[in-house]
Amino acid sequence: MTTNNLRFPGSKSILKTLVKNSFKAIDDGMYEINGDREYSNHTCLSLRNNILQCRLNPLLTEIKYASPSNGTLVEYNEMKVEEIAMTMERAGAIGISILAQPYLFNGSIDNILKARKYVTVPILMKDIVVSDVQIKAAKKAGADCILLIKTVFDSNLSEGGLETLSEYASKIGLEVILETHDEVEFNEAVKSNSKSKRPFSLIGINNRNLNTLEVDLNTTVQILSEASKGNNIVISESGIKDPKDIIKLKSAGADAFLIGTTLMEKFKEMDQKIKELVES
Repeated sequence: MTTNNLRFPGSKSILKTLVKNSFKAIDDGMYEINGDREYSNHTCLSLRNNILQCRLNPLLTEIKYASPSNGTLVEYNEMKVEEIAMTMERAGAIGISILAQPYLFNGSIDNILKARKYVTVPILMKDIVVSDVQIKAAKKAGADCILLIKTVFDSNLSEGGLETLSEYASKIGLEVILETHDEVEFNEAVKSNSKSKRPFSLIGINNRNLNTLEVDLNTTVQILSEASKGNNIVISESGIKDPKDIIKLKSAGADAFLIGTTLMEKFKEMDQKIKELVES
């Protein structure tokens, strides 16, 4: 597991650094999965359906051992991914997001393989997806969903186009979350999904600015106050810490909530924290 270079130096191109790391991980063989371990025949579990059927607050909880802005959150030997995943499902998470990116996030495709054996909820492979290599790996690892970041494709930083990779993911049985960061991106995502064919299962709004790494929950609030989400399911991502944040985002129109850092920083209190957020 990669544990160095956990923080960004001052940079005007953080997104490009993340993309560069994805291509490096591909070139380094980080997405290769031994045939006898793969889950290619795994039937997709629908994150979208789990959100729609949830009677409480639909929480998508995230396993990440490090982040660019916070450095190491948890050492792998302190709490293994299998333990974390089972704790999250038992506490009420309707899905689990797992970082696959090794550089800056200490993630691994192996973590998805390990978690898949122990949980029955949908798994999101969280990554900076730039190639179908990563999407194939997600399927083989037993993931049910991938995340595509609209900014990456709008900036022409990927190997394939947004439509191409989204269609490929759907073709092999994966749901797709399209992550947006501002009103323009969000409106374009909604417009794409208003066509006869819905390319994206879910739309995400990331409260983290990818240029500065600063987090502002008002990003979700502002976008949903200005734009119509139509019949889309919207996930608010990043910066959620306590029940009042869930209440604020839910009132603004968010349908589900992705939370990671807060849980990982205090992993010994994870079970109680998830229950508190789900039931708020």
